[in-house]
Amino acid sequence: MRSVVPTLWTWGRMIRFSHSVFALPFALTAAFLAGRHIDGRGRPFAGQLLLIVVCMVAARSVAMTFNRIVDARIDASNPRTADRELPTGRISRAAAWAFLAAAAAVFVIACILFLPWFGNPWPMCLGGPVLVCLCGYSFTKRFTQWSHFALGAAIALAPPAAWLAIHPTTFGAEALLLFGVVALWIGGFDIIYACQDIEVDRAQGLFSLPARLGPGPALWIARTAHAGVVVLLVLLGWLAGLGWLYLAGVGAAALLLVIENALVHPGDYARVNLAFFTINGIVSVLLGGLAIADILLNLGPAL
Repeated sequence: MRSVVPTLWTWGRMIRFSHSVFALPFALTAAFLAGRHIDGRGRPFAGQLLLIVVCMVAARSVAMTFNRIVDARIDASNPRTADRELPTGRISRAAAWAFLAAAAAVFVIACILFLPWFGNPWPMCLGGPVLVCLCGYSFTKRFTQWSHFALGAAIALAPPAAWLAIHPTTFGAEALLLFGVVALWIGGFDIIYACQDIEVDRAQGLFSLPARLGPGPALWIARTAHAGVVVLLVLLGWLAGLGWLYLAGVGAAALLLVIENALVHPGDYARVNLAFFTINGIVSVLLGGLAIADILLNLGPAL
């Protein structure tokens, strides 16, 4: 047992398991919005929610492991990331590939189970392309400065995928708005996070907005993206007929995003981790929790 806990901790650090909280609440929000259309229930089945959670955790494990594998050389030459598990050898490349294969298998099996359990073939059909998009992000920093939004778009597939998994015939504007929210939100805070690596990115010829445009213009792009998040959240509330509890969550999220962007300035990146990890985790959980509570308490009429 003494050896198991450190091992689990090492793997959890490599895939940043705790970061699953970023996108999961948005996927569950989409699931509960779609669930309003299930006749006689008005909410998703527990089995559907369980499979969505399994898919989310497994897909993120695949994406993060693949990113760590293909970026191992880059991480080793960056003082900020040189202590990661692959560069230091705490986890071997062979073990990482084996873990990736296992996580991908779990994801595929969970997608397939939607067919026999709920008669829904969409997760089985689209699971493979989703994994390709999630892994493909890792290469974008090598050729485009907009890689931050490529990451955002890849992770933002979660809410539309969750909607399709629950009630595909009602897939539409609400799911697409959630896609836009997550894409802009994650793209914006990834720009903030990338400010830590400006000099390393330039030295290695990598593309990032802070490295290519400078931190000042890049941070303004992040602020603009986060302003867009708030606009899309308001539109979602109006279109989905959500009530005051959801709008309170939007207001709190907007305030937290203002604080997040105020914490980081060109040349001052000491509070990046506070902005990136703590505040974004609070935004996701708070907004998702209040949105789901709004739906379950019938504070807004179902369409």
